[in-house]
Formats: sequence, structure tokens, C-alpha cells
Amino acid sequence: MNRIPSQEIIPEDADSRVFNLYEKKEKIYIRKMEGLFQTVRQYTGWPLLLGYFLAPWLHVDGHQAILFDLPERKFHIFWLTLWPQDFVLLMWVLAIAAFALFFVTTLWGRVWCGYTCPQTIWTAIFMWVEQITEGERHQRINLDKIPSIFHRDGRNRAGWNKFWRRGLKHGMWLGFALLTGVTFIGYFYGMRELVGEALSWQLSLTAVSWSVFFTLATYINASWLREHVCIYMCPYARFQSAMFDHDTLIISYDEKRGETRGARKRNIDYKGQGLGDCIDCTLCVQVCPTGIDIRDGLQYECIGCAHCIDACDSIMAKMGYAKGLISYTTENKLAGGEWTWKRPKLIGYGGALLVMLLLFTIVLLTRTPLRLDVLRDRGQLFQQVDGGRIENVYTLKIINMDRVDHEYQLSVHGLPDAMLVPDSTIRVAAGEINDALVRVRVDPDQLEDFVTEFEFEIEALTDEEDGGALRARAESRYIGPRPLPN
Repeated sequence: MNRIPSQEIIPEDADSRVFNLYEKKEKIYIRKMEGLFQTVRQYTGWPLLLGYFLAPWLHVDGHQAILFDLPERKFHIFWLTLWPQDFVLLMWVLAIAAFALFFVTTLWGRVWCGYTCPQTIWTAIFMWVEQITEGERHQRINLDKIPSIFHRDGRNRAGWNKFWRRGLKHGMWLGFALLTGVTFIGYFYGMRELVGEALSWQLSLTAVSWSVFFTLATYINASWLREHVCIYMCPYARFQSAMFDHDTLIISYDEKRGETRGARKRNIDYKGQGLGDCIDCTLCVQVCPTGIDIRDGLQYECIGCAHCIDACDSIMAKMGYAKGLISYTTENKLAGGEWTWKRPKLIGYGGALLVMLLLFTIVLLTRTPLRLDVLRDRGQLFQQVDGGRIENVYTLKIINMDRVDHEYQLSVHGLPDAMLVPDSTIRVAAGEINDALVRVRVDPDQLEDFVTEFEFEIEALTDEEDGGALRARAESRYIGPRPLPN
């Protein structure tokens, strides 16, 4: 007997909205807004933007201030030159950056996204271009309703107006994206060399290809994807909730003060009509770059840009109400509690960050700009030379990571009465690698075993007033004849 499935009873007050996961998202028309926090964003965004474009043109100690020279395997960061052997420093930097992000997020929420994230800054520039070419929000909405010049009914003056405005907008977008892409390549190629070769039409295909790639990537991210990068592609939006607590700074709507929403005239007793401070103007939604309604509560799409705060404060000022209906606050404050920094998560992140900063500083200050690598000749175990001695051959790779030339004296430790051939100093220019072939001769009667562990040491012949002597050691093995049993 077939059973008839029972019908689910839906309460009358249940939300009956239906969401289509494959529905095309409506285009967001962002309204221009000015205010306190938008001024703060200019003071944080413009220095980063100018620093990005100007840093490759600066020169320090004869090289570009910031240059990641991949062919030479050198990474110049102002007065510091890092080599692949300094990879541990990169690991320290990444770990410090991660814990700094955890600490800042736990304390101040998504201030990184709202004020310093490159996606936010570049998108703001592209939106500014859109506003000066197509007009304000209502003008852009009306412009989208005009048929294009390629439409059968669109060959009119309005269609051509739309065509040239859109063309100017995309041209400016591509120009700024090209400037961004070329600058990014300049950090790896050398900015002056890149521009010089481009002006003389001698730029390599590799440089052209990467410049085009990053130009298109910038154009697509900042012009077409925009909020989709923050909502769907950025992993930070997904795991931020793991760092939030009840005292994390968030942007929130004061529901107790704002509800019930409703339109009203100024200077009336709106509280007597059962209304809250929110006049339901939806201006906070119109200025949101991700298109959310902050009055619905905290949402992972919120990037903490504070557009809604400035918008709401401007309306509150016009209505004669107190500002702060939408504000930076915490869940504890909204519930009537007090903010506190004494939180295990915040203290843990802060303590770990301080320890890593201290250790990184020690490693950086005690870093020796000298590296010695030893490769033993594997063609033969050993050979006998005049005088009854035996000989092992080694190739020494000396890396001078300093900014000045050095002469190094070579010695060995752990081998009895060892003789070096040639026994002379080795000169290595600044920032260069020198391969030296060295023969080590030892009396076989003084070797206690078939294999003897020992160390090479190089020491820079430098006066202390020039920076002090630099030393580096490298382990190796010396192979001789197997000793006869007693």
C-alpha cells in the first residue's frame, strides 16, 4: 500500500521568500558618499597607491629600491639584499603577516578589507572613473535603460551618448589597468629598463605577455568582478568568523533605536507614532559596495568600509537625530555590556605576534651576509700525491651577500695537519658567487678512520671599522685509505 506523504505545515509568520541559487545577481549601482570614514580611507588608500607606483622608480645603492631579480636570484628591498638562502626570512614574514591579520581582525574586525586591501583601493578608483564618465547613481541607472547604438531602435542621440560615455569609461579603466600591470612587472624586470625597452620597441615577449596578463587581471577584477571577489573568491571572508568574538569591532545597526522603521516628516513626534530613528531611506544600501542591507545584521559580505555609517550619519544630521544609528560597535556594547581587551584569543594572538617580531628582528640583525657551500669531487675517493700524502678535491661556492667586495681566507678544522692547495685568499665581489677548486692534502697515517668529518671555514679579511670580520662554515667529509688493523 502506497503511503501518501504528509504535507508540511508552514507557520503563517514564516519567511516565504524563495531563493534561486542560479539566479543572476542584480547589478549594484553604488551611490557616491562623503563623510568622516571616507576621508580616513583616502588617507590610508592614497599613500599605498602612490607608494605602489613610485617605489619602482627609487634607487638605493645603485639598484632599484624594491626589485625581485629572479634571474640573478636576488631580492633587493631598499638597503637589504636577500638571496634564496634567506628563504627562512620569507617564512618569518609570512607567519608575522598571518598573525598580524589574526590580531587586527580579532581587535578591529575587517579594517584591512575596508581601508587597505588592494582590491578595495583599486575598485574605488574604478568606481570614481565610472562616476566622472557616466554620472551619479540615478544617471547610471537611466543610462543602462537606453538601447545601445547597435539595437534596431537605438540609433539616436541618447544611444550615441551612452556609447561614448561607456567607451571613455572602459578606455580609462584599461589605461589605469595597464599602468598597474606594467608597474607590477617593473618590480621583477626593473622599471627603468622596462620602460626604456618599451619605448625603443625592444621589449621581450615574456615581459609583454606578463604585462598584458596583469593588465587584463586588474581590469577584470576591479571593473567587472568587483564585489564578487570579496564575496566569493577571497578566503578571508570565509574564515573571518573564526577570529570574531563578542568584543570584535563590527559595523552594526542599532535595532533597538532604529525600529520600527518608517518615513516621516521632520520635527514631528515620531516616537508617539511608534516609530524608531530609522526613516527607511535605504541610503545605507545604496552606498554599500557589496549591496547588502546592514540592518539585516552582521553578514560575511560586509567589508567594513563604513560607507553605511557616513550615509546614515548624514541622514540623522538632516533629521536632527543623534548620529550613530549605524556605527562601529561590538556585540557586547549592543547588549549593554562593556568592551574589554582581556580576551584569551586576543592576548594569544598578540603574544605570538610579539614573540615572532622579536625573533625575526634577532635573526635579521644577526644575519651573516656570507654563505659557504661545499661539494666534494665524486669522480674518485682519493688520490696519492708526492710526499706520501693523499688528496681530496672540493668545489667551494662562496656567496658574498654583502654590499662591498671581500677577500676571504680559507682554513679547515677537524683534519690533522691539513694542507690546502692553493693556499691563498679568495676574492669575491659584492653580491657575487665565486666557485673555487680546492685540494686538501693529509698524511694518511694521521687519519683514524676511512671517513673523517671536518669543516671548511672562510673569514673575511676586513677591519672592524668596516663592519667586522665575516665568517662562514660548511661541513664535509674526507675519505682516505682504510686503516690497517693493529
